[in-house]
Formats: sequence, structure tokens, C-alpha cells
Amino acid sequence: MSTASVQDRRTAVDAYNFRGVHPHVRFGTASDRYGGWLGQIYPPERYADRVSTRSRKMGGETFTERRVPIESVGDYFEHFEVLEIDFTFYRPLLEEDDEPGSNYFVLSNYADHAPEDASFLLKAPQKFFARSLRRNGEFVDNLSFLDAESYVETFHEPALDILGDRLDGIIFQQEYQRVADSPSPAENVDQLDEFFTTLPGTPQAHIELRSEHLLKDPYFDWLSTRGLGHVFSHWTWLPPIRRQWATSGERLTAGNDQAVTRLLTPRDMKYAEAYATAHPFEEPVSELSETEQARDMVLDTTALAFRAESQNALLNVVANNRAWGNAPDLNRAIAHRILDELEGRK
Repeated sequence: MSTASVQDRRTAVDAYNFRGVHPHVRFGTASDRYGGWLGQIYPPERYADRVSTRSRKMGGETFTERRVPIESVGDYFEHFEVLEIDFTFYRPLLEEDDEPGSNYFVLSNYADHAPEDASFLLKAPQKFFARSLRRNGEFVDNLSFLDAESYVETFHEPALDILGDRLDGIIFQQEYQRVADSPSPAENVDQLDEFFTTLPGTPQAHIELRSEHLLKDPYFDWLSTRGLGHVFSHWTWLPPIRRQWATSGERLTAGNDQAVTRLLTPRDMKYAEAYATAHPFEEPVSELSETEQARDMVLDTTALAFRAESQNALLNVVANNRAWGNAPDLNRAIAHRILDELEGRK
């Protein structure tokens, strides 16, 4: 347990410093360079005049995203202990000719500016784990699905070369599938097993399946046997975290005794609506943060933290702006709830 008093930890949390809240919990976020976090995570005097902008079209609207430079990752890790990088989801690090692509250079820039004790979770490219991909407005079969050799050559090995021991895990996220369009739970396990048994043993793999009908006993038994982690995701069409915990047999399955929970979007709310509601990500938004399911999300994450403690595991809490309006404030709510529980135990 941290040697700091609970009150000292509360004071740190109120200043958005989440390091050392609980020895079995690491706080982090999904992506990091948000201009809306100036004054919370990033010192305005250092970055206010170095914010870049880009336009993003979504749901018939155009939004302006403000971003601080990559070097701000050094400031990020003064507040957090883990960072999920998700731009790697959209393309591998090496191109088909084995030459470094744009993501290779961006990730290398992160590595250059991150401290030596930084911990990263990278999202594996959808190219290798999505059954279908959206192309020209339609979903088509993904010909690279579960291509282990190409995955290792164009992503896994170069990621390790860039980050080394700071690469703590890789998240394999699979898209939502209707029952009629997906294999049975047993068939799904057989297909995934062939892929994961050929991958290097490190870093730890964590799997996020977004189809509730695949989250059955054969899947969780397989995860446990192979030492693969289940991502407890709070997302549009997944059951609440507490139900995922019950379905898993109340076990954490990753071989390195870590678990990941990703707090992404409110349940039953699509990405575009959550994004538009949360934008510009500067503060909590009541339509997201002051709902019954938001309260349950905080309580479920807190309960999962203490389940990790009871199993001598480490929980990585990855907060997203879209779930709350502002990811640092969502982490603050969870951290205070964990500290409430610690005080109650006394």
C-alpha cells in the first residue's frame, strides 16, 4: 500500500496526479494529446501557443480538434502510469514493402520523449484482427484477418524495437458482429487459438471482443488456458463490466497478472453521438457523467480494482473522453471512489 495518507492521495488526485493511488491500479487514458486538457495535464505556459488544430467530420458535423505536440507525453507521465496508443489500430508500423510508415515515425517520436519508466498499451492494427473492414461505405471481408506472419513482421517486432520494455501489452480489438454473421463461440475460439499460439509470448496480449454472444465459457476457459487477458470494456453494445466479470467466472486470465478495463462510450450510445456530446473534451458533461450508468461504470471499475487486489493482479484503467466528457475527470471520480473504499475499510 502507498505510504502516503489517503488525504494526501486525495489532494494529489484533485491535482490530476494519479500515480500511487492504489498499488494494484494504474490510471491512464485512451490517447493523450488533447488540447482540452490544458491546465489539467499540460501546463498552459508550455503548450498554449503550440496547439495545432485539425478538422474532423462526423455525423454530418465538422469538429475542430486541438492537439498539443508529442513531446507533451513527458508531462502526461507525470500524472499517469500507463498510456494506450490507438493510432496503431488504423495501420501497421511497416508498409507492405517493409519500409517504415508514418505510424512508425510517430511512435518513435513518442519513445524519444517518454520517460524510461513509461508503460504503453498499443492497439493492434485492425488489419489483422477485424473479420471485415469498411471500404467505400461498405463492409468487405478482410483478407488479412489472423495473418500472424504479416502481423509479427509489420507491427509486433517493430513495436518492440521502438518501445522495448516500455511496451507492456497489446490490445486486440474486434468489431461488433451480429450472431448471423459470426462463428459460434467454440468456432471463434478455434480460429483465435491458431493465431495466438503462433505469436511471440511477450508482450502480454489482451483481447476485446465486442460481441456479447461470443463471451461464453469456452472463450474465458481458453483465455485462462493460454494466459491471454480479457478487456473489460464499457462500450456501446457490451454488457456492463459487472456482468462481464460474472461471465468470466470472476477470474483475471492474463499470464502477466495484469488486467485492462477500457471506459469508452456510454452503453447504447453510438460513437458519433458520444463524440459530439463530449467535444471539446475540456470538462465532464452532465449528459454523460451524471447518469445512472455513469455511476455504475465508476462503481464497477472500483469493484474490479479490488478484485485485482484480491488476486494480486494489476488493473490498468484506460479512460476515454467520450465516456464522461473529460478523461482526466473520469479518472478522478474513480480514484476518489477507490479512496472512499479504503477509508471505509479502516
